[in-house]
Amino acid sequence: MTVPGRLIPYFSAPGAWQMALDEWLLQVYSPQSQRPVLRFYGWAPAAISLGYFQKEYPQFWRTLTWRGEPIELTRRSTGGRAVLHQGTLTYSLVLPLQNRSRRRCYRQICQFLTQGWRRLGIDLQPGTAGRDYGGQTSCFHSATPADLTTPENGKLIGSAQRRSGGWLLQHGSMILDTDRALYERVFQEPAPWRRGLNEGVRTYALEEITAMLTATARECLGLEWLPEPLNREELESVRTHAIFPDDS
Repeated sequence: MTVPGRLIPYFSAPGAWQMALDEWLLQVYSPQSQRPVLRFYGWAPAAISLGYFQKEYPQFWRTLTWRGEPIELTRRSTGGRAVLHQGTLTYSLVLPLQNRSRRRCYRQICQFLTQGWRRLGIDLQPGTAGRDYGGQTSCFHSATPADLTTPENGKLIGSAQRRSGGWLLQHGSMILDTDRALYERVFQEPAPWRRGLNEGVRTYALEEITAMLTATARECLGLEWLPEPLNREELESVRTHAIFPDDS
């Protein structure tokens, strides 16, 4: 009998906390409980996350603000380049590897995103670029087969993976209505998309988006997702075990 997955309800929090929680789910919770996890979350305040291996970035990022608040600078445990988290929705999945290749995992997981957004009225397709970022600082200026794009809008969902102890973490950022002027101020170049996912036929509430994507994750991954918020003991375990990514 398949163990049901756990759906952690949506919440917003600082980026360092969200990254630490993803790390804890991969390293502690899922290996111990043997349960897959799905969650959707936001970033408050706005933040820039650096890829694990990204060593260089503009120093003015340390003093950026958005609507009077500092923009947090944190680091992911996954690879890739920097991502601006403002006007975005992040998904996170922790699944057993089951001897699946990296490419196969990306393909299976991206399927629930493409089906969900298709039902919401937006068609997406995998990117085609190789993983050659050159001098780019932004994750959204290159779309590999792990990412999802529209022909007219460019890359709108960027994803990254980490594997550990027989488990896989894949998380990714979905551009809903990111402020273009802020994006261009951060990355010093034009935004590579025309419209975000929530600037299409109609604007969807977060509850509608996450409900639809949860439904397609159930269908595509063959798992039931039972809603279960984090309890007090788990929050303390995250603080105890997780290494909060730094901004250096």
